[in-house]
Amino acid sequence: MSKIIITCAVTGSIHTPSMSPYLPITADEITESAVDAAEAGAAILHLHARDPVDGRPSADPAHFMAFLPRIKQASDAVLNISTGGSAVMTLAQRLAAPKRAEPEMCSLNMGTMNFALYPAAERITEWKFDWEKLFLEGSDDLVFKNTPRDMAHVLEEMGTQRGARFEFECYDVSHLYMLRHFVDRGLVQAPLFIQFVFGVLGGIGPDPENLTHMKLIADRLFGADYMFSVLAAGRHQMPLITMSAILGGHVRVGLEDSLMLSRGVLAKSNAEQVVKIRGIVEALGRSVATPAEARAMLHLKGADRTAI
Repeated sequence: MSKIIITCAVTGSIHTPSMSPYLPITADEITESAVDAAEAGAAILHLHARDPVDGRPSADPAHFMAFLPRIKQASDAVLNISTGGSAVMTLAQRLAAPKRAEPEMCSLNMGTMNFALYPAAERITEWKFDWEKLFLEGSDDLVFKNTPRDMAHVLEEMGTQRGARFEFECYDVSHLYMLRHFVDRGLVQAPLFIQFVFGVLGGIGPDPENLTHMKLIADRLFGADYMFSVLAAGRHQMPLITMSAILGGHVRVGLEDSLMLSRGVLAKSNAEQVVKIRGIVEALGRSVATPAEARAMLHLKGADRTAI
């Protein structure tokens, strides 16, 4: 099997500070956590920003630029900036930081979908900040909007104009067909790096059969022109990404996707999750890709051609 790319999603916009004391919030915390994850073996760092005062998801380029140059200076990892941001942000807000940084990679959610986080609010008894409970409970009426026009705009702004490649986040089978549509339009070129996403309420469920089905459809739609990776929410993280490694795919860990290291045990850092999955994939006979190898596999433009 080919080299396996470990992506680490450092903080995200789903989990809130009350859920874990280890969730990185400030620029210092995000920098340290990201660099440690890279040193542990993550070739790609998937990055969001947060307001350092209260930890809420932020689209402010200044918040991103408070940690991006520091991570780049301390690590050779590929910096992958979200264009998904948060479902409560406009498209212009979500693109502000990626346009400023001109990174090697961006994520791109391949469709509009319900993004229901409200069940998590039932498990929290003490809140650190007022915004958290309202944010989570209000997601029973929350739609993440990414229309075909929106996606075409992201592909033009970040891909055509700024040379970024994409982590195509596919939360359901329909998203694979949407990606095929953009390939047919000539807006996306191989090799494709597709992230199968499981376990978000509103997307495809975290069943092993769904992973094999997503791979089957992607094989039919893209043939040899794609690589797949898997992320799974919460307790489904390690089982499904291990399955991905067995099937020849890549893996994504990080506190954006799961706050846990094992059942009932909070991960104290992103690096802990990287170390755990690295041990698993190497025991399966897979070799972990370096950042340089990941750049070659994904045809990235190189860190020297970013604005970070």
